[in-house]
Amino acid sequence: MTPLQPAAPGRGPAEGAHDAAWQRVHPLSPWVRGWILLLALFVGVGRDWLQSILTGEPMRGWWSDVPVPVLGWAGAAVILIVGGGFVLSWWTTRYLVDETMVRVDTGILFRQHRQARLDRVQAVDVVQPFLARVFGLAELRFEVADAHENALRLAFLPEAEAQRLRASVLAAAATAAMAVGGAKASTAHAEAGRPGEGTPSSVPAGSGETGSPETLVARAPVARILASTALTPFVIVAAVVGALGILLEVSTGLRGLGAAIIPALLGGAFSAWNRVSAFWDFRVLAVGDGVRLSRGLLEARSQTVPAARVQAILIRQPLLWRPFGWWSVHVNVAGYRHTSEREGSKSTLLPVGTSEDVFRVLGLVFPDPGTDPGTGRGVIAAGLTGTGEWCGFVGSPPPARWLDPLAWRRTGYLATRTALLCRTGAASRRLVIVPHERTQSISLTQGPLERRLGLAGVELHSTPGPVRPAVPHLAVAAAEDLFAEQAARAARARRQARPAAGLPAGEHPVAEKPIPGGAA
Repeated sequence: MTPLQPAAPGRGPAEGAHDAAWQRVHPLSPWVRGWILLLALFVGVGRDWLQSILTGEPMRGWWSDVPVPVLGWAGAAVILIVGGGFVLSWWTTRYLVDETMVRVDTGILFRQHRQARLDRVQAVDVVQPFLARVFGLAELRFEVADAHENALRLAFLPEAEAQRLRASVLAAAATAAMAVGGAKASTAHAEAGRPGEGTPSSVPAGSGETGSPETLVARAPVARILASTALTPFVIVAAVVGALGILLEVSTGLRGLGAAIIPALLGGAFSAWNRVSAFWDFRVLAVGDGVRLSRGLLEARSQTVPAARVQAILIRQPLLWRPFGWWSVHVNVAGYRHTSEREGSKSTLLPVGTSEDVFRVLGLVFPDPGTDPGTGRGVIAAGLTGTGEWCGFVGSPPPARWLDPLAWRRTGYLATRTALLCRTGAASRRLVIVPHERTQSISLTQGPLERRLGLAGVELHSTPGPVRPAVPHLAVAAAEDLFAEQAARAARARRQARPAAGLPAGEHPVAEKPIPGGAA
């Protein structure tokens, strides 16, 4: 297979694409996608037939009076129609990757042509649903800048071929982005009347991956995933409600209480299953200028998170995880959707890990804390486990205890040279890190009770995702200073266009000494 086909010279993209050699997906792709239809046909028709054979009872239903030969011919016709549809679906699905575009054509009656510019491709995920894994197939999902959903899905290819095509697309995307960036820089210099060299723009995720070895940074063992899931509040509440319902039914003799708690038990089981299935055998790998996440039980997913597109970072420790020293890491990534729990799991860099795991992962997406040499990890530790003004954090004044009696001592912020650190939460500790150049906008808020107490809050607006940066219940003067200074820092950082690729491998200032009291 030739993964990249150049467009015909002297022609437009669409016309040149039709002259190039298109590729087809694997012949089993329609059957892997349409297995639910086959299952529905079997359940709707074959269930009664199979039951009549096993029990010896006559078939029931409108088809019980139809002669057997007619049923046989009808079944054969349905098989031919469904099979023919699958064959046509395979025959009409094709793809092409040339020097500038990724193109996918699909559809039998209604044709659909989708394409994405290579310089806009941010990441290419390799996904393997359960049945695809059985046949050794994989699906490619292309994340495109500024798209509200996956711009392209290519299903299915042999796994080895999908990995090769993914590497080829990322390499071509890097080349295309550098070419576009150089052209823009040359144009800007020309408009300014200054000859200069083209400077590449930000490179898509994984652009440096091709040919780069993968390095295992952190791993969440299955036992830890199971234990942390059992310690989530929703699962615990569902288990407690179920136990109380059963206890009341046994002690009072009232029937029906057990049935009343079934929704709670099902909700807890469904939530636990989703989390375990999504984060099964979770591994974090450093590759190129991105972070590779490998996970999944029934649906295996190899996902690349572009370090340059991480907008905000959340490190969180629920109360029940504290005795074990476990933390989780979540991020807002530009271009990612969050319309469901499954989509939200794409923004999890570490579902559960030790403090050392957290710092290793943090070193990939936030390698420069912007502090004095040798103090980076201590500053982050102060945000994770500290209170008051430890390491220079500006905290909430005593009147804030009336609005937040448990967490007001932990609430605070610290501005370093590269980012703003927001510390909140008492039962569930939270530290949010927002690089200055990623600050979208800032708002100063003050409710009626805050106004009476002389308090105000500051919110930093980020891209959609699980991270919502905010510093509540500050003194009015401190909130106004933060509002003005952070706006100036964000504008200055964007002008300076600080490189997002980070430091060379192994040079992570936040990985120097352990968190006080943290688990290793």
